[in-house]
Amino acid sequence: MQTHVPYVNSCSNRRGTAATELAVCLPILLVLIIGTIEACSMVYLKQSLSVAAYEGVRVSVSPNGNSTDVTTAANRILTARNVKSATITVSPADFATLPAETWVSVRVAAPANANSIISGLFYDATVVDGEATMMKEF
Repeated sequence: MQTHVPYVNSCSNRRGTAATELAVCLPILLVLIIGTIEACSMVYLKQSLSVAAYEGVRVSVSPNGNSTDVTTAANRILTARNVKSATITVSPADFATLPAETWVSVRVAAPANANSIISGLFYDATVVDGEATMMKEF
């Protein structure tokens, strides 16, 4: 006499295991993905501030360059790259009256939380900046 052994579907037994694996791994994957996006956002912000500082200092060392032109050139880049709450500092402030062979620096800084995709999660009180320095030749 043969006993009948019912066929057990192995796929239905794995559903609980797959759901448990998803419940454990999904939060870790989401944090990694969001962290990567935030890190890339901060790299983009740093690059944008450096480019704005470079454009500002480039205008400052040109003939007849003044602080209004420096601010306008830097703000043009910041607006195009959607950077918010940036501050532009020119050192020395009276560079237009200084003689040739004077070093001029432009520093552009912005708060990370104002420019973050998810504000306050990773970069709460960090200030990101970019700086460029050139010698006045005229």
